[in-house]
Amino acid sequence: MTTIGDIAKLAGVAKSTVSRYLNDGSVSEATKRKIQHIIKETGYMPNAFAQSLKAKKTNIIGTIVPRLDSYASSRTLIGIDEELKTMNYQMLISHSNLDLEQEIENIHSLVRQKVAGIILLATEITEHHLAIIKQVGIPVLIVGQQHKEIPSLIHNDYEAAYEVGKYVISQGHKKIAFLGVNEKNVAIGIERKDGFKKSIEDGEGMDVKFFETNRNSSESFSIVSEIMDTFSPSIIVCATDNLAIKTMKAVYSRGISIPNDLSITGFGGYEMTEMIHPGITTAKFFYKDAGNLAARKMLSLIRGEDTPMKTVSGFEIIYRESVRKI
Repeated sequence: MTTIGDIAKLAGVAKSTVSRYLNDGSVSEATKRKIQHIIKETGYMPNAFAQSLKAKKTNIIGTIVPRLDSYASSRTLIGIDEELKTMNYQMLISHSNLDLEQEIENIHSLVRQKVAGIILLATEITEHHLAIIKQVGIPVLIVGQQHKEIPSLIHNDYEAAYEVGKYVISQGHKKIAFLGVNEKNVAIGIERKDGFKKSIEDGEGMDVKFFETNRNSSESFSIVSEIMDTFSPSIIVCATDNLAIKTMKAVYSRGISIPNDLSITGFGGYEMTEMIHPGITTAKFFYKDAGNLAARKMLSLIRGEDTPMKTVSGFEIIYRESVRKI
């Protein structure tokens, strides 16, 4: 494997001269041509990561994800990576494992590695986050949540929930349970709930109750049992597809048929919702497209271009068999 040392020896120059050439530094035209010829002849491929770290201006974008096993995160990462490659940038992934303190440390770590910018797939934005982001001196973009002081790319959670609610009502459902998550997650815990609430304001004879879970499997099973025992709705509107799948499993264990005895909806548009039976009606978010958009927005921030503080990604309601018309 050819190294910078090999190139320098063949060109009759110092390693530092080759390094300057690779990093667009000051090298004479004659030396440039000689190094270019040797690189072409040897097929030398520079280590772009190391090269970028040594340069004053890197081509690396740090990306912090809360979970690597999340469908939404993985599809978003694919979109970011796909778009960055077209612009000759690289993605460096850092995993926080849903630990907010680790997330803060990941920001520090990426800054020390001289990344050009950071894309944070956020579940929550705290005052600590805000203070650190203001200090780091490089562009930071949050995806999935929003803050008025930080450039953000969000999914249209409110409008998606509003449309889901309108559809549920159009199918004749009046006794409805909404199964949400902790409100610290603004997008899922608040925006989706508020959008759904707005959709049912004009409904007549509505009986709607709101429940909350931390998305832990055992707690989800317990909450679903509580919903069925104390309320017995005709439909459970779940704030995520994962919750919808867990709800489906919980009610099946009680001998309840979907959609004959109970209807279910979700949010996300995960592939699994189409593969299981019955298919789950859901608000599909375009995570890969959002990743593409996040990469382009980050590059605009790096270039100092005029970029809106908030960008909203689209959605589509996917109608499947999990909702019965009453």
